[in-house]
Amino acid sequence: MSIKYMEEYRDPEISSKIIESIKKLSQKKVRLMEVCGTHTMSIFRSGIRTLLPDTISLLSGPGCPVCVTAQREIDAFIELAKEDDVILTGFGDLMRVPGTDSTLQKERAAGRDIRIVYSALDALEIARKNPDKKVVFSGIGFETTAPTIAASILSAKKMGLDNYLVFSAHKIVPPALAALMETGEARIDGFMLPGHVSVIIGTKAYLPFFEQYQVPCVIAGFEPADILQAIFILVKQIEAGVLKLENGYQRAVVFDGNEKAQKMMHDVFETVDAVWRGIGTIPKSGLKIRKEFESFDAQKIFDVTVSDSKEPEGCACGEILIGLKTPPECPLYKKACTPVDPVGPCMVSTEGTCAAYYRYCI
Repeated sequence: MSIKYMEEYRDPEISSKIIESIKKLSQKKVRLMEVCGTHTMSIFRSGIRTLLPDTISLLSGPGCPVCVTAQREIDAFIELAKEDDVILTGFGDLMRVPGTDSTLQKERAAGRDIRIVYSALDALEIARKNPDKKVVFSGIGFETTAPTIAASILSAKKMGLDNYLVFSAHKIVPPALAALMETGEARIDGFMLPGHVSVIIGTKAYLPFFEQYQVPCVIAGFEPADILQAIFILVKQIEAGVLKLENGYQRAVVFDGNEKAQKMMHDVFETVDAVWRGIGTIPKSGLKIRKEFESFDAQKIFDVTVSDSKEPEGCACGEILIGLKTPPECPLYKKACTPVDPVGPCMVSTEGTCAAYYRYCI
């Protein structure tokens, strides 16, 4: 993709024309949820919320991987890091997420061998160089990262690395959309579906959800014109009363998705019920390492028991993730909870709604 091609999606003149079209079209009050944390950051960075008519409210959904990771899983990562023969690896955002009693950052400062990596393949290399240690990768994220984690396990098996392990806390997106509709607490009139996830799973993965709930859905890219076009399509559907599942990110997403990545993911993982912060247990929304690869499953190798996990007291991160509250409605926001001293994960992650509000809203 050329720079010119990207710049066309950032052209203020093009975005202004789409905004005018939205204003002319929008009559009904609607609440649209962007599911992806990257969309949330792009919306704030571009000032899109301030440019839309009062008829349109944007809600930030459960699309931040760190944010939706259950408290028990955060605590389990911390407990694993305390094992004498373990090198715990993971993404940078994970380090500062508060567990019940500690954080990975604090444990690292206390001398635990905890390393930030940019991919699971980096963790694989650490395992190769440290054969006397168990190297555990803290596997969080959605269908975007799960294939790369699967690839790391397949590579470890091929290389004969028996000291590389993964703690899988991965989540998959379509079941979460259904859970949001089933709660009935946050009225959602349309979904802006995540671009990165959709590159992997394709438009077809959302068909069962759309057919059941008949709620407008548009897959969106991440540039300002992408997001505004998705909003325009959603508003157009709602105003016309013609509800569809549409792909607004056709330069990257195809109907069937990336079938090679899907196969790799399905070869290594199977779906299980999973706990999402703010939502609770969602059937078949998590990924567990299959039995044939259980020698790489940290949850099989280590007996990590976490019985006293507690959500941060007073933190509204869970309600923010499902669109029931905005960050300013949390009593801790900008008081006890800041980016320097976060109480909940929504203030930690670069894709967290609280972090976005703190950075871009006065």
